[in-house]
Amino acid sequence: METQKNYQQLQRALAGIGYFRRGTLLKRFMACGKPGCACQATPPRLHGPYYQWTRKVDGKTVTVRLSREQADLMAGWIATGRELDRIVAEMERISLQVTDRALKQLPAASHKVPDGPRRSKRAPAG
Repeated sequence: METQKNYQQLQRALAGIGYFRRGTLLKRFMACGKPGCACQATPPRLHGPYYQWTRKVDGKTVTVRLSREQADLMAGWIATGRELDRIVAEMERISLQVTDRALKQLPAASHKVPDGPRRSKRAPAG
């Protein structure tokens, strides 16, 4: 009974999921390489922050530069995507428990091969 309540709670949480994105958001500070620039000093004063969203598209890494405002929105969407993953993983865990129990209540499959028409062997392709 507790399992059913947990599953229903996860279903309600899933229904409340909003827009989401996959990937990683980075906040970077970088050196430019120009001689005499403050980023080359010791200690360096790096340029930035620069915001980057990185994700996989068709097996390739794609990186997009974002403004601070875009990065703030993206951070929320990525967090929502991670929450979605957490909810679905927990639903899968509960589903496996419940369905395994249901399968064990049924008779086991017979290991005997049923009698019936036998297939003839194919003639080799020639």
